[in-house]
Amino acid sequence: MSLVTKSAAELAALLDAREVSSVEVTQAHLDRIAAVDGDVHAFLHLNADALDTASAIDKARAEGAASGLAGVPVAIKDVLCTLDMPSTSGSKILEGWIPPYDATVVARMRAAGLVPLGKTNMDEFAMGSSTEHSAYGNTHNPWDLSRIPGGSGGGSAAAVSAFEAPLALGSDTGGSIRQPAAVTGSVGVKPTYGGVSRYGAIALASSLDQVGPVTRTVLDAGLLHDVIGGHDPHDSTSIPDAWPSFADAARAGQREGAVRGLRVGVVSELAGGEGFQPGVVQRFQEALALLEAQGAEIVEVSAPSFQYAIAAYYLILPAEASSNLAKFDSVRFGLRVTPDGQPTVEDVMSATREAGFGDEVKRRIILGTYALSAGYYDAYYGSAQKVRTLIQRDFDAAFAKVDVLATPSAPTTAFPLGSKVDDPLAMYLNDLTTIPANLAGVPGISLPSGLAPEDGLPVGIQFMAPAREDARLYTVGAALEQLLEAQWGGPLLANAPALA
Repeated sequence: MSLVTKSAAELAALLDAREVSSVEVTQAHLDRIAAVDGDVHAFLHLNADALDTASAIDKARAEGAASGLAGVPVAIKDVLCTLDMPSTSGSKILEGWIPPYDATVVARMRAAGLVPLGKTNMDEFAMGSSTEHSAYGNTHNPWDLSRIPGGSGGGSAAAVSAFEAPLALGSDTGGSIRQPAAVTGSVGVKPTYGGVSRYGAIALASSLDQVGPVTRTVLDAGLLHDVIGGHDPHDSTSIPDAWPSFADAARAGQREGAVRGLRVGVVSELAGGEGFQPGVVQRFQEALALLEAQGAEIVEVSAPSFQYAIAAYYLILPAEASSNLAKFDSVRFGLRVTPDGQPTVEDVMSATREAGFGDEVKRRIILGTYALSAGYYDAYYGSAQKVRTLIQRDFDAAFAKVDVLATPSAPTTAFPLGSKVDDPLAMYLNDLTTIPANLAGVPGISLPSGLAPEDGLPVGIQFMAPAREDARLYTVGAALEQLLEAQWGGPLLANAPALA
């Protein structure tokens, strides 16, 4: 397992030194997928051209035309369009659909020479917190195959933590990168809204969705973020700013004194209490103590509107989803079910959506359509948008006092498969700490903070920063990662028991 356990940065260094070829690295990961993915089910589709792509990159590198992450394999969440592989968003309604174009982040990844391994499993249209709402079966947590890997991007997180891929792309609408990272012991970043293009990401809620990296180290996340980020004229919400190197920000965090004087705000409403597993809170407090010992200042801050974030989110998201998913009408692309007799277009559309959408998607479409209906718009959707403004103001007030905010990434460790799938409210509460960042458009990072003493499963700590200050997260994240690994004697994933 030597090649597959190396970080993307380590693989890139080996490739640059000509000590290993991209074909060897890619084959090692394909072999690993063949060995363990029958148990994990992280992938929905493998790239048949992966080795040919790797060979072409080896040739380009030999000619001096490739460097950096070129030749390093990457997994792609199935929410992102790929012109050479099916893009189903985890739904039967798009089964087998191959887009005519690449998402911008995929195109940039290819241009940088990364090797696509395949498409990863996800909750249908990114609706879920456990990857149990995929139309193509559950993904399993590599730490304990009877547990969920988080969601909606459980496939990407499981692929990375099971050493099937060193890097992955994910999307985060309410925590779908950060929460899976927390429960699988990986690193996940939700960039500033507009910092990474959404062009070619199959939309769930357009004002909340954000594409970002899933990796095993903070530096790897920065390296991938540098590749996929930046302005995109195809995305009207894309920020035209020039961005710093996030990899350099992560390297800065590894230097002596990187967090000295840093003001870390602990959000009192999201730091523990009802619904939080004691071991999650314990590891969170221990991680903060490590930062404090290095000269960071820990400050308690209050964000009273955060307690309404879930309620606001589950009005705004279904409303936007009901609009975005209207395009799946059986007429333009995707599944078509034709009833017997002489059906009208409306009959075909109804039958197709009934057969093609799963229960959670139908539930949220109904909720969203209701919230947008005449007579209820102001009472529900309009009120939720007002709460969103209050949450943004709470962030502004907090960031006037501190540099970053800290919370547990998820209130519990990974729960058993099937234990919450029939209880939507219990499932929704898993995104308690991650949703506020999406409502405000600010960046967030989750990194492993240890194993919960109750069950020996991974726990994550989340940091959030002001909009456009993503680099700050990479610096504090890399600093804490280094402190924790020194305490553990190596990366947390070295202790993963299930797939050793």
